[in-house]
Amino acid sequence: MRKSILGLAVVLTNLAMLAASCCSNSESNATAVNSADATINTIMQRKSVRSYTSDTIAADVMERMLRAAVAAPSGMDVRPWHIVVMTDKSKYDELFAGNFNMEKFKQAAAVVIFCADTTVTRPPRENPDAPAVTTPNSIWRDDMGACTENFLLAAEAFGLGAVWTACYPFHDRMDPVAAYLQLPGNIVPYSIVPVGYPAGDEQPKDKWDESRIHYEKF
Repeated sequence: MRKSILGLAVVLTNLAMLAASCCSNSESNATAVNSADATINTIMQRKSVRSYTSDTIAADVMERMLRAAVAAPSGMDVRPWHIVVMTDKSKYDELFAGNFNMEKFKQAAAVVIFCADTTVTRPPRENPDAPAVTTPNSIWRDDMGACTENFLLAAEAFGLGAVWTACYPFHDRMDPVAAYLQLPGNIVPYSIVPVGYPAGDEQPKDKWDESRIHYEKF
C-alpha cells in the first residue's frame, strides 16, 4: 500500500511538473508571438512622411533610434557608418545647397545624414599578423542601406515620421554636404533622413505582389 501511495505521488509530481513546463512554454510562445507581431506591424506600418509638426525629439529617443540604426548587419562586421544629426536650421541653406528637399528638411525636428567610410583598414586576410592596410570597401552601400532602414523602422516604432531622401550618388547633393561637414575623402554622404512628428495622416502602401515571390526557381 505504501509503495502504491509513493508511486502515485511520483506520478502526480511528474504531471504537475509537466503541466508547469507546458504552461511556461505556452507563455514563452505567446510572448514570442506578441513580440513578432509588434515587429512585423512596425515594418508594415512604415511609410514616407514628408511634413512635420514643430515638436522636438527627446534626446533619449534620438539616441535609441541611432542605436537601432547601427545595430544593422554589415559585411565582415566593418560597420562603415558615420552619422551626423543636424537640428540647427540656420545651417541648412549651405549644408543642403540646391537640394530640392529643403522644405521638408526645414520642417523636420532633425535631419540625419548617414555617411559611409568607403574604405576598410585591417590586416591582409592571407596574413592576419601583418600590419593593417587600407583597401576599398566594395559593399559599403549594402551596409548603409541596412543602417538607414533600421533608423526608419525605429522612427516608426516611436510614432515619428521620416523619409529616406537620396544623396549618393548624386554629386549635386553630395558635394555641398561633404564640403560643409569637411568630410575626409574616404567618407561620403549616403542618405539624408528628415525626421519629426507627422503633421499629416500618411498611410503605408500595400506593396505585396505575389507574382514577385518565387519558390525553388524563378
